[in-house]
Amino acid sequence: MKSAVVLLSGGMDSATLLHHVRQTLGVEDVHALSFIYGQKHDRELEMARWQAQAAGVEDHRVIDIGFFADLTRGGSALTDPEIDIPDLSDIAEADLDQPPTYVPHRNLMLLSLAASFAEAAGARDVFYGAQAQDEYGYWDCTAEFVERVNDVLRLNRKNAVTVHAPFVNMNKSAVARLGVQLGVDFDHTWSCYRGGETPCGTCPSCVERTAALAGAGA
Repeated sequence: MKSAVVLLSGGMDSATLLHHVRQTLGVEDVHALSFIYGQKHDRELEMARWQAQAAGVEDHRVIDIGFFADLTRGGSALTDPEIDIPDLSDIAEADLDQPPTYVPHRNLMLLSLAASFAEAAGARDVFYGAQAQDEYGYWDCTAEFVERVNDVLRLNRKNAVTVHAPFVNMNKSAVARLGVQLGVDFDHTWSCYRGGETPCGTCPSCVERTAALAGAGA
């Protein structure tokens, strides 16, 4: 694998993935893509820039698709300013398989854009940091989703791109342990859905992050 595209949000999982692709897989020509998709803050993008530089990535692009917030208005607490981001403890058990923080078809869209860029840039591999959440779940972070996306991409008649999600069967603690082994500086990652100066500690992503770091002894 001479070149690859990595979706880099600036969170723990994508930062670990970036260093995994660079160090473990030894890919030198890495294109990192970050997106402004209408999320309520840009703290994670600051971290994405830092991690790209730390990993020695020369081609890091921050792509503005802010229109996506209008398309998904009413459908996600992450992109609709009228919907409050809930604490994990306030999400009903029946909603944990697709909580209010799910963004409709976000991963499908981002992967499609990444595949378009990869094909044009001569790369054949796209990586994203899906992992198996412990407390809640998203259907577009599953092994079945990755398999079916690749079924579609294989219809390409000349330059098929493959999507990889090497952490898809790992929980966040396992990803955090790998990050520690790779020397990832988690101080320069951001997980909180609410943004702000300091993490809230109670949103779904904060709770999962805290548990993962504790499980990794970090």
